[in-house]
Formats: sequence, C-alpha cells, structure tokens
Amino acid sequence: MSILKIARMGHPVLAQRADEVANPAAPDIRRLVADMVETMIDANGAGLAAPQVHVPLRVVVFQAPGERTDAGVSEAERFDHTAPLTVLINPVIEIMDAATEGGWEGCLSVPGLRGYVEGPGHIRYRGFDHEGNVVARTAKGFHARVVQHECDHLDGILYPQRMGDMTKFIFESEARHWMKDE
Repeated sequence: MSILKIARMGHPVLAQRADEVANPAAPDIRRLVADMVETMIDANGAGLAAPQVHVPLRVVVFQAPGERTDAGVSEAERFDHTAPLTVLINPVIEIMDAATEGGWEGCLSVPGLRGYVEGPGHIRYRGFDHEGNVVARTAKGFHARVVQHECDHLDGILYPQRMGDMTKFIFESEARHWMKDE
C-alpha cells in the first residue's frame, strides 16, 4: 500500500466527471482502494474520492468513527456509527427528503479552509464495494453529508461550489469564531 498525493483545488482532475468502473473487483481497483484508505487515514480525512488522488474513476471511501471530533461538528452531528469504513464504487444517490441541513465542511483538496454547506439531510445511496458486493444504505446528518461531499468529487464539484454564503468560507484557524455557539 502507498500514501498517494492529493490533488488540490485548481487541478483539472478535480473539475471533470469521473469514469465508471467496469469491474469493481478488478485487482487494480482493489489496490487503488487500499491506497486510498491508507491515504485518507494518513491525512486524517473522513473520506476520499479517487479524483482527489489523480485517478478519474467513480470510487470513494469514507468512514465515520464515533471518536472523531472535528471542529464544526455539533453534538447532534457527531459521526454516525452506521457508517463504518465504506468503499463505494459507481455510487448513485437518491434524496429521501427535500428538507436541507447545513454544516461546516472541510476537504483534503482544499486544505486549511472550511465552508458552511447546506444540502439534503436524508439520502439513500447504492453502489458496489471492491469485492463486487452491493452496498445500499440510508444516511442522515453528517453521514449523509460525507457521502454527498465525496460523490460530488466524482462529478467535478468541490464544496465551495455548493456554498450559498461565501462569507462563511473561512480558514480553519478562525473556525472558533463561527462555531463557538454550536
């Protein structure tokens, strides 16, 4: 396994639609997934999409361990234990409720910054893992936001493009001023 280089905002690979994976259980996909998981953990990320490591394929990995305490995640939004380390290949998202929720997001491709993003708070997602098994779950709150954030990368979208109020695009070092009441 290897730690992969993470593309930063502005790199063309982050602005394009990623290609479908023909065989989720192929050895090269399994190797990519192992490297992505190692890279995500090394970078202390909640998720990682293949385009973020310069591979334009529809592959994401994410996790939601309960001990995680990122700045900007309120007690009600703590990581959801229903999201163990997950591999999702060729994902499809279905919105279950049109009501939106907001929260502070960060991104390994936009280091040092956070932004307040609103989006659907209840989704269903489906795809395949790296062994070719179907993965199908519903998600709410932070779990839903992580899945949508990572899947947005597969369509060339970074979280600042989802922000409705750019005055809430801040440096992580200043987050304490915005999150003190949450």
